Amino acid sequence: MSDRFDRRLFDAVYSRALVYNASWEDPAVDRQALALTADDNVVVITSAGCNVLDYALQGPRRIDAVDANPRQTALLELKLAGIRRLDYADFFALFGRGRHLQFSELYHDSLRADLSPFAREFWDDRVQWFAHASGGFYLHGLSGLVARGFRAYLRLRPRLGALIDRLFETRTLAEQSALYDREVAPLLWGFWLNWTLSRQVTLSLLGVPHPQRREVQAQHSQGVAGFVRESIDYLAHHLPFSDNYFYAVYVRGAYDSACCPEYLKQHNFLALKHGLADRIVPHTCTVTDFLRQHGEPVSRFVLLDHMDWMGAYDYAGLEAEWDAIVARAAPRARVLLRSAHARPRYLDRLRIGPARRPLREVFSFQDELALRLSRQDRVHTYAGFHIADLVA
Repeated sequence: MSDRFDRRLFDAVYSRALVYNASWEDPAVDRQALALTADDNVVVITSAGCNVLDYALQGPRRIDAVDANPRQTALLELKLAGIRRLDYADFFALFGRGRHLQFSELYHDSLRADLSPFAREFWDDRVQWFAHASGGFYLHGLSGLVARGFRAYLRLRPRLGALIDRLFETRTLAEQSALYDREVAPLLWGFWLNWTLSRQVTLSLLGVPHPQRREVQAQHSQGVAGFVRESIDYLAHHLPFSDNYFYAVYVRGAYDSACCPEYLKQHNFLALKHGLADRIVPHTCTVTDFLRQHGEPVSRFVLLDHMDWMGAYDYAGLEAEWDAIVARAAPRARVLLRSAHARPRYLDRLRIGPARRPLREVFSFQDELALRLSRQDRVHTYAGFHIADLVA
């Protein structure tokens, strides 16, 4: 009964809202795993579009950005329109600071005409997301609601808020880890934060379905809250917060020019404007439907973590997706995917292709490379990062 309720809650939330206002996978790790060249055709799940734009900066031949949620496609469309039509200062105000007091005029005069009918309707009703002086884009959407709640919590605990902000200003790992251990961690990990992180409603707002919550709970004796604390502890001791824009944007409500995704840096914005963004083609559909309709071989697939949900609720659909991947994959194609589990069971169970061969016979999993790269991941909330190469 609880599982059915949690599934319905996630489906209801996901099907009616923009879930991700920023991508929650580290493209610096992906870039090393993908090793993109000018000959690559890439299929990537859109999410918030940040990483789609990051991959475009590597100059692949084409990127097809696919998402079943049309609101995520609408966000990528708005970013692409902004790259084409705006100067850097206006673009950074929108997607760096998350607010522009003249957004209504910019939107109607420069951006709206470039959008699809769904995206126009979506943004027509949400101009205020960017136009509020006291708020901003990164406090909207479902993940933005969680950020807003966390920022409200920090306002009630100003000392903790000031200490967390200091973490992003530290300049050495020694300074950062000492500050975290001595002052931040004792204040941060209290009852209310642990309780909130353990609620399925919180996880649904962050785009985490119940099957992923179960996987985390199965691996960690202290459940989701314990796993999240372990992840933050690792970051505090091993990776600098000074360039960790994933967490900074939700603590501060905005990026700054020194701590932001690559597409928001001026020289990269200009490279996208001068042609690289034109290689991106957005699609609203499932990965399987896209691959069945798409004619060209695909050499790189970036599939995020959606297979966790399919492995629990749509196993036949998961098999069909892998069949479509094999049918469309170029020789030596590479697939990246993430999971809440270090070794998800469905990867061992899957049988694909006309001969229904085990997935791990059709694809060679680069476990050592994936583990090495996962240690560099600035998000660090996925237990599993997987790199699979099509066997020649």
